[in-house]
Amino acid sequence: MLGSAVQNIIALTDSVFLFHYNDIDFRAIGLVSVFYLIISAIGYGFSRGGQIIIARRFGEGDNRNLVRSFYALLYFELALAFIIFIAIQFGGAWFFKQIVSDLETFDRCVKYLLPRSYGIFFSYLGVIIVALYTGIGKTRFIVVDVAILAIVNMILNYAFIFGKWGFAEMGIAGAGWASSIAEFIAFVVFLIYMIFEKNKLVRGLFFFPKLNFKLVLQVFNVSIPIVIQAIIGLGSWFVFFSLIENMGGKELEISNLVRIVYLILSIPTWGFSSGINTLASNLRGSGNEGDVIPVIWKTVYINLLITVIISIPIIFFPETMLYPLFGREDMTIIYASQPLLYVLGLILLLFAVGAILFNGILGIGATKLGLWIQGSLTIFYTAYVFIFVKYFQSDLTVAWFSEVFYWFLTLVISAWFLYKYNWEKIKI
Repeated sequence: MLGSAVQNIIALTDSVFLFHYNDIDFRAIGLVSVFYLIISAIGYGFSRGGQIIIARRFGEGDNRNLVRSFYALLYFELALAFIIFIAIQFGGAWFFKQIVSDLETFDRCVKYLLPRSYGIFFSYLGVIIVALYTGIGKTRFIVVDVAILAIVNMILNYAFIFGKWGFAEMGIAGAGWASSIAEFIAFVVFLIYMIFEKNKLVRGLFFFPKLNFKLVLQVFNVSIPIVIQAIIGLGSWFVFFSLIENMGGKELEISNLVRIVYLILSIPTWGFSSGINTLASNLRGSGNEGDVIPVIWKTVYINLLITVIISIPIIFFPETMLYPLFGREDMTIIYASQPLLYVLGLILLLFAVGAILFNGILGIGATKLGLWIQGSLTIFYTAYVFIFVKYFQSDLTVAWFSEVFYWFLTLVISAWFLYKYNWEKIKI
């Protein structure tokens, strides 16, 4: 769960500290962090494709090609990180100028994005390592490393945003630097752990084979549908927040608060989604295809139970549960978010089931079908948002209901595929 939620944790930490810094920076982080999640999701999507291949080779006992696939993923992601970094450095400000109406919000978005872009390299390297360890079922140290990243990020956020311990007060720019440095430190810690790892498979990684374009192409072909899914999925969410920004500053603040709660409560689902990628792929690789659907449903039940347990207190008692993070004399924003939190509760129930079923489809290798499903539903989602938010100028509750319809349809279509489609013929 934690390995899949690294960017969620960073976004949460940055948002909480900026909430206590000033309202303008808090509004801006709500928009720019969604954009950065798209950037992170590109690298994460390719790592998920690599993870599926690694899990399949591990299930087959083919360690030689497992290692070669790992390095194909590594070379590809490093090249991708460099391209995206250059694009952000030279085109990030221009892009935000086209979509942000408020000049102060635009200024804050750019101040965060430029230093944050340096973390792309270590973010992408980090998800590659997570893909390896998740693919071979050795996830224990991921917990330790994510904890280190979170702690370092919190400490640096406090120092850089507010100007503590001799550092200059940087506001939202400080949050960008804090997150990038935290990702660098977390990567170094994991690399040291790998060097002293006793696992023979991991210790056998420390050589650099020649670039194998065939394996790179294999990783690309499996991963690209997942990446496009992430781009269009989070891209539609970015469009959503861009339209909310045009509704006004207060609406953006409220939606940002709900988004943060969404990120917190969705951590189990993202984790179990990554886990079912590995389990489904591993079971197919070892020839146990009859166990795939039962394992998917067991994962659904566990995830749904955990999601309900952690969601009920926050959804129904936000003034108490959110006070440690967002408490101050003026509690207006928490009270104003209450109607949206009820909608969020429904979203989370559908998300907890639909996301697991959908990622089960990806795990068995049907990534192109997954792209078709998400692409079609994103068109519906985006059309809904434009119609009700931009033209009918509906309130936030109606706008957020787009997520309800999206995950309900995802759930229904994914369940139909698992039971009605002959997916056993899909090969990787």
